[in-house]
Amino acid sequence: QVQLVESGGGLVQAGGSLRLSCAASGRTFNNYAMAWFRQAPGKEREFVAVIRGSDTAYQDSVKGRFTISRDNAKNTVYLQMNNLKPEDTAVYYCAAAPPIYGSRWSVHLSGSEPYNDWGQGTQVTVSS
Repeated sequence: QVQLVESGGGLVQAGGSLRLSCAASGRTFNNYAMAWFRQAPGKEREFVAVIRGSDTAYQDSVKGRFTISRDNAKNTVYLQMNNLKPEDTAVYYCAAAPPIYGSRWSVHLSGSEPYNDWGQGTQVTVSS
């Protein structure tokens, strides 16, 4: 059974940092695209970042502040979040998608449709 388990969320002041982790089990995800999405109260779930191989893509609002990375040996993906803002407050979800090829891969992977596996989420709260 495939499982994605997020950790690392918490309460932090604006300007602070957190590192989220997503541990995958039940399958080898080396060839999969791994992403982070988030959902704030009363809002729809939105794309945050994705890593496909060594390629990455980010939502504009987090560029320069967030960094996605992966450790294939540990089957784990990370999201380093720096200079956090109150508007980053949300439940953060890890997701996995089968390999996608082509020059428009980042466009396809910024939507939720390609993702078959999802974690339960971890709460991130940024106080002002």
